[in-house]
Amino acid sequence: MLSSGSSYSSAVGRPAAGLVGGVGMAATGEEDRQMKVAVLGAAGGIGQTLSLFLKVHLPAGTTLALYDIANVAGVAADVSHVDTQVRTEWYLGKRGSVEELEKCVTGADVVCIIAGIPRKPGMTRDDLFNVNAGIVRDLTETVAKCAPGSTLCIGTNPVNSIIPIAAEVLKEWKCYDKNKLLGVTLLDNMRACTFVNEIVQPNTIVKEVPVIGGHSATTIVPLYSLTAAGPRLSDSEMAALRKRTQNAGTEVVDAKAGRGSATLSMGAATAYFIVALVDALLGNRKPCVCTMVDTDGAAKAPYMAWPVRLGPDGVESRLSIGKLSPAEEKELAEAIPILCQDAVKGQKWYEQKKANKGSKL
Repeated sequence: MLSSGSSYSSAVGRPAAGLVGGVGMAATGEEDRQMKVAVLGAAGGIGQTLSLFLKVHLPAGTTLALYDIANVAGVAADVSHVDTQVRTEWYLGKRGSVEELEKCVTGADVVCIIAGIPRKPGMTRDDLFNVNAGIVRDLTETVAKCAPGSTLCIGTNPVNSIIPIAAEVLKEWKCYDKNKLLGVTLLDNMRACTFVNEIVQPNTIVKEVPVIGGHSATTIVPLYSLTAAGPRLSDSEMAALRKRTQNAGTEVVDAKAGRGSATLSMGAATAYFIVALVDALLGNRKPCVCTMVDTDGAAKAPYMAWPVRLGPDGVESRLSIGKLSPAEEKELAEAIPILCQDAVKGQKWYEQKKANKGSKL
């Protein structure tokens, strides 16, 4: 299953310490190439955190283009005062018009969609689907029209169904590249790493925990057995860690008591991901990250979170992983049918909306 390339455990390595998840300022290997990164949904809770971290950590000369339908001018003004050589632009969308959105994404090397409504207490990712699906569909259509060669990263939930919708839009516009559509699931890896280190430090420091499957509840399959702490953890400890990782989003939603979801940590994780991607696109390094990708028929689910190596053209290779524990194998087997259902749900939604509209989306 998805076994091209070297193994995750041998390939992955955490960069030097920095503000965002171990990432320091991106290197600037191609001095003559200036990148453009567009953030769609920049004024939301995730978007503000993400925009700040990108202003700090993107390479000098990068243009950071911020888009939202409200309050984006203030966010842009605020982050623009951070003293780095990253240029900040802002675009305020208007209902019924895509003019500002088109300006924002035109010429972008990377487009990150984190727009959508947040989770509230008692709300599942599935509850988010109908609203967020429409938002991502419309944004992706404009990306396909104005920035067809960009690498599109999506963190809007529910990712398991949203990524298939975006893929269908890109296919409709004949610009789909399975290596340039990436679901941002890295928050699961950061959480898994945090939780295990609470147990094993200071005797052991776990720098990476591969997390495969999806980005909702039991589709999240952290592979603690493959970490440096694996030999030290009992079966019951690993089971408890997997459950906490799977329920971590709900943990934050409940703790915020109706005042938001995991915005700060998701913003940090997405920034880590985008900085790594930009570094790869510039050819500075080839980082290994976990992301939801098109499995290209190599797995039983059409889209899965999986460790990949990034390169100048997006995903360079999908990595193999080591032998899973029996419990991890069981959880992955149980996640596969759910991932398939989630993908079909997104595809059917898209086809129905297209049929209702009666014209090309």
